[in-house]
Amino acid sequence: MGRLQGRFRIPGRGFSVALAALLAVTGCQPGGKGEHGSGEGRPSGPALAAVSSLTVKGRAPRTGYERSEFGSSWVDTDDNGCGTRDDILKRDLAGARFRDGHCLVTSGTLTDDPYTGRSVRFVRGHSKVDIDHVVALSDAWQKGAQKWDRDKRVAFANDPLNLIAVDASANRGKGDGDAATWLPPHKAYRCDYVAHQVAVKKKYGVWVTRAEKDAMRRVLGRCPKTELPARSGAPQAR
Repeated sequence: MGRLQGRFRIPGRGFSVALAALLAVTGCQPGGKGEHGSGEGRPSGPALAAVSSLTVKGRAPRTGYERSEFGSSWVDTDDNGCGTRDDILKRDLAGARFRDGHCLVTSGTLTDDPYTGRSVRFVRGHSKVDIDHVVALSDAWQKGAQKWDRDKRVAFANDPLNLIAVDASANRGKGDGDAATWLPPHKAYRCDYVAHQVAVKKKYGVWVTRAEKDAMRRVLGRCPKTELPARSGAPQAR
């Protein structure tokens, strides 16, 4: 998929309208269902076939990359009163408890961590759970995002399709690796993980290196019926 056309407003009043415009352009609808989401969205098609649609280019320099280039961390992009981090925790944790009754997650359990397969306890302030960008922000920066406008970068950084709760130590071992340089230690999740990366890169027009594309094909070639995740993956209100 090529670059999204048009500009979207930055977080603040009416950002949900801007995000809705982004979802409309990319063909995404709220209420989808990914591995860790809820809703009635349908898979988009076989992930292996979708790999062919990704543009191949070399990795650009990391020069100029800062987390702030993708906006403030965990902004409330859907105007529901909760930051994106808490939205994903609500979606992915079992038995979530809240400080304010609906938004600020204080504890819960990641019962089947996708990266390790283990159960991981979340306690706010002492957490062993991270919210990971499946396609790392730095990786995206080196593969097209440095030329995006700020609004598209904010949408990318807060898109539930690109976010999952995972074991913190495994996530930090990943860094900004792509499919050619890092795969989850939990082998049973690798097909879904790569399918997720394909879906995100296709949606936003992030390119891949030749080695990365080959790695995607190699992983998905072992599970050719793997579907792309539902396009939204949006967390559902509880």
